[in-house]
Amino acid sequence: MIGHLAYAVGSPCPTLVLDARHLPRQREPLLAALTEARRWLAAAGGEHVLKIALIEPSTHPLFDLDYRFVQALPGDPAGFDLRGSCGHSVLCAITAAAETGVLPRLGPGMRVRVNVLNNGDCLACEVEEVTRGTTGFTMHFLHAPPKPVSRLLLTGRPTTALDVDGERVEVSLVSAGNPYVFVSASGARISGADELFGDDPDLFDRLVRIRGAAAAHLGWPAESVFPKVAVTVPAGGGRIAARAVSVPTWHPTLALTGAACLGAAIGIPGTVPWLAAREARYDGGAIHVDTPGGSVEVLAAVRVRDREREIAWITVGNRRVVLHGSFLIESLAHFQFKETVECLSVSA
Repeated sequence: MIGHLAYAVGSPCPTLVLDARHLPRQREPLLAALTEARRWLAAAGGEHVLKIALIEPSTHPLFDLDYRFVQALPGDPAGFDLRGSCGHSVLCAITAAAETGVLPRLGPGMRVRVNVLNNGDCLACEVEEVTRGTTGFTMHFLHAPPKPVSRLLLTGRPTTALDVDGERVEVSLVSAGNPYVFVSASGARISGADELFGDDPDLFDRLVRIRGAAAAHLGWPAESVFPKVAVTVPAGGGRIAARAVSVPTWHPTLALTGAACLGAAIGIPGTVPWLAAREARYDGGAIHVDTPGGSVEVLAAVRVRDREREIAWITVGNRRVVLHGSFLIESLAHFQFKETVECLSVSA
């Protein structure tokens, strides 16, 4: 089977893109095939590739591409999490799909509509530029019809108290793009943005424990990578700073889904990000989020209707993808060969 490797700048690792039409549909045979793919990839020096995108042309009239995200878990080639999505991986999938004919060639102004099978998200990915080796995107997370922001709160409240090592920690549990645990400076035991980006193993370990407490509070599996966790603190001048934990280390920037969830949370009064934005003197519109790897701009369209706040869409811009290339995954060759034989038999 042919695999395609692409890297979204700012992502923790490249994404392996596979054509879902050549893989089993049932969960267990699919995961067995992906286990073989990971073993082959590790033997070829790609053990660090922990993101897998399964794609195919969408049969839905409103979408161009069906996409399923698989998060590979480090240390175990048979370990996977299918609960969430990955915005960087979506852009890698689009880039690979265009190179292989699943989608038309990309060009500036083109929009690709993606149906995220993991969680039902609707994405419109706009091509900003195409240069030799890279493609620039703006991603829109769509909510049609607009969704009441109260439905984004996993516990129905702006903040939730977690028991972390016998200590009460107030966090916000928000789901937009992916479910996130947002932690304040005090919850993370730091004084502010100056301490956020340092090499502090104690901060990392504390966030991992907070994430685990949130998963237990929600009744989610402890081995899942969801919910994600991020610290958000005021940075002044209308900006906020954020740092997130990825798999298995710090995220080098901020996940696209994390940026989208953060943009949504800023529009929900009382949440940790909303409080950080108010302290930073954010006055509406797009917000700039400082991360260890640079700044990202997020715009969430929030309106008030019938005295309830609703979110219509969230936009995250200035994302770039580099296509590394394509290769034969020998351990999965029989899947694509079987598909070809079946097609030839039908044609005959």
